[in-house]
Amino acid sequence: MATTLQLQQQKSTVQGYDYDLAIVGGGIVGATLACALKDSGLTVVLIEAQPHSEAVAKGQAYNLSLMSSRIYQGIGVWSEIEPKLTPYQQIRLSDADCPQVVQFFPKDLGLHSLQPHFPRKTAPALGYVAEHGILLQALQDFLQDCPNVEWLCPAKVIRTAYETDGVHLDLASSSDIPAAIRVRLVVAADGARSQIREKAGIGTHGWQYWQSCIVATISPEKPHSNIAYERFWPSGPFAILPLPSNRCRIVWTAPHAEAQTLAALDDTQFLQELRRRYGDQMGQLSLIGDRFVFPVKLMHANRYILPGLALVGDAAHCCHPVGGQGLNLGIQDVAALAEVIMIAQQQGEDIASLRVLKRYQRWRRLENLATLSFTDFLDRLFSNHWLPLVVGRRLGLRLMQALQPLKFYALKFMTGLSSRLPKVAQN
Repeated sequence: MATTLQLQQQKSTVQGYDYDLAIVGGGIVGATLACALKDSGLTVVLIEAQPHSEAVAKGQAYNLSLMSSRIYQGIGVWSEIEPKLTPYQQIRLSDADCPQVVQFFPKDLGLHSLQPHFPRKTAPALGYVAEHGILLQALQDFLQDCPNVEWLCPAKVIRTAYETDGVHLDLASSSDIPAAIRVRLVVAADGARSQIREKAGIGTHGWQYWQSCIVATISPEKPHSNIAYERFWPSGPFAILPLPSNRCRIVWTAPHAEAQTLAALDDTQFLQELRRRYGDQMGQLSLIGDRFVFPVKLMHANRYILPGLALVGDAAHCCHPVGGQGLNLGIQDVAALAEVIMIAQQQGEDIASLRVLKRYQRWRRLENLATLSFTDFLDRLFSNHWLPLVVGRRLGLRLMQALQPLKFYALKFMTGLSSRLPKVAQN
């Protein structure tokens, strides 16, 4: 990461600007964008309201798709991340208590041809489970060696003025951080309640679901065998993701009232209810740490760009957690935006102009909309008791298990490999 002196020397090439680009939000998506721009020749500032230690301490865990892993490989940070993740080599889909199970394996995707950089001693994976702190810490460490990137942390943007020749940001921060900076382009990576998006007047559409998500970490008696489960119940999807040290992450979707009731149970009662959903295949279960409950919503920004502004990640879209696509969409956003910006910079174009930023919006908005729509469809298809739909979806699972082409295209979507491949992921 650059020192102030180094950046002042670089800024002399950016007449009248403190930085070329300001990323507001130093979480995983914002930090990934900064990493992707390491060789861009652009000066970048990351503005984060939380101290580094607090940002890393969050207890979330994420499904990391093969597309995301390829993006991180191309950026150059994968070798630091991969040893600390849990790969899963099998996915099992099922519908409530129906005995039919669809099993996905790497061979169903022809994975060896799609993962040229896979270590020879490591079995091919269909995806990975990443704990928030491990992933963000690896990105922060990587940025220490990026001379064109500076952190302003903790700092908060309190005013944004979009002018014809740049963007003026007023900051609230400690005394050693500037009170104001001027940049060419602002990227909002500040989450679903993005203040940058709202202050820019960009509206959103979507809805709150009738469901909330309960997340918890458990330790099963028997090995999880690096298998990811997604079981659909009429009340909502129920996912089990493998973690290191034979732990598992539970993502349990249920109607709001039921979710609140489950969250209020003591540990013994909660584990009893959990085992009814989880089954007996892994023996006795024990809880590790706290349980968390959050409402589920779908949100899509009416546009991703304005002159001098681009939205990425949850600032632009939120989807149902079924399939674990949320973070992966954000990682794909930043790979696309970084590519668009770097090509424009090389060609002498204004990186903050609508002409340039529309290329990013055209690339990502329809792809994200397709994922938001499909996750919504899955949740509505399986979260009901209507007999014709029950019969139809179970027939669909049987066909998917029997027909290899259906498995292949389902896996392409789940792994992100059906999307347009950014150049950083083509190495």
